[in-house]
Amino acid sequence: MRNAVTLICILITLVLACACNNTKYLKGNQQLYTGADVKIESTEKVPEKKALRGELSDLLRPKPNSSILGLKVKLWAYNIAGNPTGKGLRYWLKYKFGEPPVLASLSSMEKNRSILQNRLENRGFFGDTVVFDTSVKNKRVSVIYTATVGRQYTYGKVQFPADSSDLGKAVALVTRRSRLRAGRAYDLDMIKEERTRIDDRLKQRGFYYFSDDYLLAKADSTVGDNKVDIDMQVKKETPPQARKPYRINKVVVYADYEARDTLMRSQGITKLDGYTIVDPKHQFNPKIFSRTLVFDSGDLYNREAHNLSLNRLTTLGVFKFVKARFREVPNSSQPLLNVNYYLTPTEKKSIRFEASALTKSNNANGGEVSVNWRHRNLFKGAELFVATAYAGLEQQISGQGNIATRRVGATVSLSVPRIIAPFRFNTNSGFVPKTKMELGYEIYNRSNQYTLTSSKATFGYIWKESAQKEHTLNLVSINYVQPTNITDTFQKQLDENITLARSIERQFIIGTNYNFNLNTQINPNRKRNNFYFNGNIDLSGNLLGLATGARVTEGKEKLIFNTPFSQYTKLEADFRHYLSLGRFTQFVSRIYGGVGFAYGNSTTLPFIKQFFAGGVNDIRAFRSRSIGPGTYYGGDRQTNNFLPDQPGDVKLEMNAELRAKLFSIVRGAIFIDAGNVWTRKTDVARPGSVFTKDFLQQIAVGSGVGLRFDISILILRFDVAFPLRKPWLPDGERWVVKDLKLFASDWVYNLAIGYPF
Repeated sequence: MRNAVTLICILITLVLACACNNTKYLKGNQQLYTGADVKIESTEKVPEKKALRGELSDLLRPKPNSSILGLKVKLWAYNIAGNPTGKGLRYWLKYKFGEPPVLASLSSMEKNRSILQNRLENRGFFGDTVVFDTSVKNKRVSVIYTATVGRQYTYGKVQFPADSSDLGKAVALVTRRSRLRAGRAYDLDMIKEERTRIDDRLKQRGFYYFSDDYLLAKADSTVGDNKVDIDMQVKKETPPQARKPYRINKVVVYADYEARDTLMRSQGITKLDGYTIVDPKHQFNPKIFSRTLVFDSGDLYNREAHNLSLNRLTTLGVFKFVKARFREVPNSSQPLLNVNYYLTPTEKKSIRFEASALTKSNNANGGEVSVNWRHRNLFKGAELFVATAYAGLEQQISGQGNIATRRVGATVSLSVPRIIAPFRFNTNSGFVPKTKMELGYEIYNRSNQYTLTSSKATFGYIWKESAQKEHTLNLVSINYVQPTNITDTFQKQLDENITLARSIERQFIIGTNYNFNLNTQINPNRKRNNFYFNGNIDLSGNLLGLATGARVTEGKEKLIFNTPFSQYTKLEADFRHYLSLGRFTQFVSRIYGGVGFAYGNSTTLPFIKQFFAGGVNDIRAFRSRSIGPGTYYGGDRQTNNFLPDQPGDVKLEMNAELRAKLFSIVRGAIFIDAGNVWTRKTDVARPGSVFTKDFLQQIAVGSGVGLRFDISILILRFDVAFPLRKPWLPDGERWVVKDLKLFASDWVYNLAIGYPF
């Protein structure tokens, strides 16, 4: 072991030494560019000086060779590879992993100087200068750009068009909230943004043919006192069409349009609620268009409604191409638009076969096959029907013989693009709300042990406020699990192991659940900070408990289908923060918390609803579901190849992970995970499991490193993790950092698909 560590240290030292000596590969007068800095000098106070300096620094080109811990490893790899003549390691080092040297260039420096000066003028620093100086040492060149600026110019008078025309009145209304105000710092980008904002607001008021190109901003910096007067005008050459607000005349939907069609077919015309639907094959119920489209005849043209209609048609999932065309009504006394929607249907039916293989650490090997059939327009109302059948087999070879696990089941679901309810549900978002119904049945058989049959049914709604916010409300959620064919031998084990017994007990769950999901990563404008939040409320058995007066603690346990129904409330919250530290580097943190309360007809949460800690997407330094609860330790014992899960009523988990691109499709990660589960009530079989005020002293901690392979369609993840803190050890001995040994037996290796969070 000592020799291996010594060898690793020698190799690292050699790499460091070579990576620091990249200039020996330069030719003649070539010099390696190592980066630049920007300084701002002024006798006046410069507002937001730090932000301005950062903005200027971002403009500099080229960027120097990348570094890893201050070492230009990629440049070193490029250099040592030489000139490979064919494929191989040297070719990969030079052209896949390596980076060619970024050389210092006087023309680039002069170009940067000009760009910086131009940007300063755009920010209101007129007549100022930018100079650069170089520092050369051992064929390495760094550059310092110095900007000498005076007092920043601010807006003086700001004027907008104001007349009695329709356009003049509309502009006067939309400019009341203009960002161009006297006293604010001059900013050319702000002026451009204001032109775009005015155009957007006018589009909301019917001015379909208007464009920001018709707005002219005249700036006068000669008024003195470091002020700039702005006069925003509508260009004289603006056409009459752009000066008028338009209303919608006719709305025509071509429900079966092909781009090659040269003549619009007039067969199959239906008129409904002011819409004209052309559907020669009668593929669609006309009502879906009146429910989906936002425009009505007589409405003032509105760009938001325009985009909403297109997006809602797309999210129906039955059209592969959606296009809208607006045309002015000729010879009309009023400014009117006809709108035609051209929709190309996608294939209605599809079938997909899948096969997968698996291997587990308990010597289990197996696979699963499934077939999935979809119909995207089952009842001509854009309903999505999905039927899935699957079958799987696992074969476990152990000292006690062969154990086969068979799993077979089927699910059917129907998603309808509207809310089916006795009340009216209105949504103005760009996403059509949906009603979803699902049924499922599964048989799970473990040879010579038991058989589990499970049935489930759900009825609920899915709707989106925006692309970032989604709500799911299942009004009815039913899950019925029934064990059968339990062998006498296995029953004895159940009698001795309550955790094993509870994992296959009979369960009847009927209730309601609600889920809210927020994901700002979908917003393309958020580059640096992004957030994810998922909240879940799960209520079960409350109406039945009220109706039957169930009180299991008073001997009033109530049954349905000869099974006690579960009564509980479960709350969960998952918050994540994604911080971008550069183009290919990201720091991700996560906090998860959950708690469940059993009452009425139940004393504990159903096993499938309880919380667990440890695993490939959890606290990765510990085996799946093995941590806790609290300070309890279930050990590594196995009962007939059953590794005991450790459920709890309360869970707290915290994670942090630094992700960075290494090369090509390979990403690296360093992470730390912490958390545990607890019970709310005393569990005599698991001492130390109760949640108390000392819960922070019972946190398990693990850390590790990993590789992620981004293979476009999926991300393959490999993590190596080791425990840092074991909560079941005596107080004062729980931190095990001092006992850390390279590749010790308690290290955990995880292979998974996708990021853990």
